[in-house]
Amino acid sequence: MSSLEISSSCFNRETKLPLSPPLVEDSAFELSRKDIDEVEEKSKDIINFTAEKLSVDEVSQLVISPLCGAVSLFVGTTRNNFEGKKVISLEYEAYLPMAKNEVKKICSAIRQKWPVKHIAVFHRLGLVPVSEASIIIAVSSAHRAASLEAVSYAIDTLKAKVPIWKKEIYEESSSWKGNKECFWVSNN
Repeated sequence: MSSLEISSSCFNRETKLPLSPPLVEDSAFELSRKDIDEVEEKSKDIINFTAEKLSVDEVSQLVISPLCGAVSLFVGTTRNNFEGKKVISLEYEAYLPMAKNEVKKICSAIRQKWPVKHIAVFHRLGLVPVSEASIIIAVSSAHRAASLEAVSYAIDTLKAKVPIWKKEIYEESSSWKGNKECFWVSNN
């Protein structure tokens, strides 16, 4: 995962800005509504399975859009306990071709249900220590309701349908866990 470069500009406090834009007679400098619409970005789905540490900032930056007033996030982290046992870390494995395809289907379903702009689903594979992120889902939309509902749907559906396996590693033992939401896990 590469780091994002963010540039910023600063104004000197004494800098005086004109109250109205300068008049330009050359029509090449005039932006019409059509030009603005052509500049609008295409919606994107960003799916990544990686052994690298996940960054909430990097993933959220991927979905930010000037067309959107909301970015909703779900961040799943490794907690330090399960049923009275001390958890040291989690280990994730996935069948990548199927996992990527299932996440693409989730993104498609989200787009059919809610008016969202960008979707990012990042899942960590391998060992994930306590307090680190295993999954980050980010969705941008014009208004908060769509992105909040989409993020909730994404994590619930991912846990039910995507072939990702989790091993909990305790101080003295370990155990593979199936998500209770998975359709292929026996719930006896």
